[in-house]
Amino acid sequence: MVLSCYNICFSIGTEEILDGISFKLEDHEKAAIVGINGAGKSTLLKIITGELSPDQGEITFGKDKTIGYLAQRQDVISDQTIYDCVISVRKELTDIWDRLRQVEEEMKQAQGDQLESLLKEYDRLNHRFEQENGYALRSETVGVLKGLGFSEDEFDKKVSTLSGGQKTRVSLGRLLMMKPDLIMLDEPTNHLDMTSVAWLETYLSTYPGAVLVVAHDRYFLDKIAEKVIEIENHQGRVYTGNYTAYSQKKAQLRDAQLKAWLNQQREIKHQEDVIRKLKQFNREKSIKRAESRQKMLEKVERLDQPQELKADMNLILTASIQSGNDVLYAEDLGKSFGSQRLFGGINIDIKRGERVAIIGDNGTGKSTILKIITGSLAPDSGYVKLGTNVHIGYYDQEQQMLSMDKTIFDEISDTWPDMTQTRIRNVLASFLFTGDDVYKYIRDLSGGERARVSLAKLMLSTANFLILDEPTNHLDIVSKEVLERALSSYSGTLLYVSHDRYFINQTATRILELSDQGLKSYDGNYDRYLEKKLNPSPTTSSGISAGREEEEDNPQISQGKLDYRQQKEEQARKRKRENQLKKTLARIDEIDARKAEIDELLAQEDIYTDHKKLMELSGERGQLEEEEEKLMMIWEELEEEEE
Repeated sequence: MVLSCYNICFSIGTEEILDGISFKLEDHEKAAIVGINGAGKSTLLKIITGELSPDQGEITFGKDKTIGYLAQRQDVISDQTIYDCVISVRKELTDIWDRLRQVEEEMKQAQGDQLESLLKEYDRLNHRFEQENGYALRSETVGVLKGLGFSEDEFDKKVSTLSGGQKTRVSLGRLLMMKPDLIMLDEPTNHLDMTSVAWLETYLSTYPGAVLVVAHDRYFLDKIAEKVIEIENHQGRVYTGNYTAYSQKKAQLRDAQLKAWLNQQREIKHQEDVIRKLKQFNREKSIKRAESRQKMLEKVERLDQPQELKADMNLILTASIQSGNDVLYAEDLGKSFGSQRLFGGINIDIKRGERVAIIGDNGTGKSTILKIITGSLAPDSGYVKLGTNVHIGYYDQEQQMLSMDKTIFDEISDTWPDMTQTRIRNVLASFLFTGDDVYKYIRDLSGGERARVSLAKLMLSTANFLILDEPTNHLDIVSKEVLERALSSYSGTLLYVSHDRYFINQTATRILELSDQGLKSYDGNYDRYLEKKLNPSPTTSSGISAGREEEEDNPQISQGKLDYRQQKEEQARKRKRENQLKKTLARIDEIDARKAEIDELLAQEDIYTDHKKLMELSGERGQLEEEEEKLMMIWEELEEEEE
């Protein structure tokens, strides 16, 4: 065991953050902490490191275990170079190396006992250096720095001159070189490009120690996590498996809890209706049945209603009109800034209904291509042509399409002046802006809040060609999944830039990879792209034909069709049963109504003094009771079959 957290509770004033969080982390185990923004994930890491003290609970570390922690924001203060700053965490080894070189020089001049003493020292130091794998230290440092996205010509840069993101990468490099028994990372992928994140995944998944990470990168979590600790409504729950396994189990658990509660509520109402109907029948036999059912109902252990989920965004993307089949054609696009050539010879052809993701390293010009397509930036060469009836909706990662001096409400109302206040408030409420929140100024919003405003405007645009620049930036996992569902059901065409590989996997039908060699197209999602990169083939089937072949050859799909037919047959039987039950109840109600009419007639003097009329009505009432008796038996049989 490397770490144990037991019953961790933490509050700020009267606001409860964590309530009874418990989990264990074994040696070599890789775990992720997940939850919505503000759930308390970073707070839990700070409690584990001792930066914060819990109100209650206990943190226990394994004996002699070393801990390394990387916070979200790092401000490394150092006059060292990047290389020296990272390798300096292994100072004991660099000191041994320096002493070995010094001893070598001294041995050149030494003789006799002095030489003998130096040789012994050299052997001792060299043995320790080899045991600590010191001869691999420099190559390991270079490998870590390159893996984190630093090129060799940047190694001599002073740390003091670096940006915040670069300093965070330096801090991460230092932590990895320390090799503690437990690595704790808070959003380590925020300042890494896709190549560096993939390198870090491999490094952590094969790391000999334990790892505890907070991250919103679901693809990253899928690759490294063996356990997921979820913080929801201040409490914790532990799931085995990676993020996808957690997500599926979470959905199944919520679904099962909700279904169990709804089923019990339906059953309770059903039993209450049966009891009421049996009592209305007012026969000794039916009253006894009603009493028996009532006793059984009272013994049922009532389930608690599942706690409501945090209100999610309600994002529905619709295309107002259908575009032509040819949506976008760009030929020979080129762009330079000053003497720096960003790209050239870029050709793009997008058809209606495609969902195309542009990926590539930072600085290759992905966002610039989107700006050229939307017309906000002119190319140095080439041209862009939009198809017939194409209407663009643009989402800018920098939120420059928003007016910082406007309120949220005005941002919407000024763009759509004919929209009523009620409609605007309803739209904003579906993006989690309620009450006085709608009068907040855009400049005062967080990155996530601005992203939600931009998504609200995108939804209202009803464009048939959406162009999105890093749409998942600033969104928590719940909001990302809402966006994924909306885009998956969108009937228009989609072109976007993203580093979120999980998002790309869920939404893309084609990937354009931008590099120094130009733009290369790959059919399929991110996993298919990786597969084709690792196993290039001169002839690859299109996504559509591959899907059709798979459906014909896959026995699971055939079984799925069989299960579907069985399900349809059962649904047909159920509908027949429900119709019969409905007709039976309707006839019983008709009989009850007619019996009530007869009882009123029999109480009238002109009827009960008319022997012939009295006999007719009494006979009719008797026949109705016999029919009702039979119908009640049928009704009970149908009810039991339904149960």
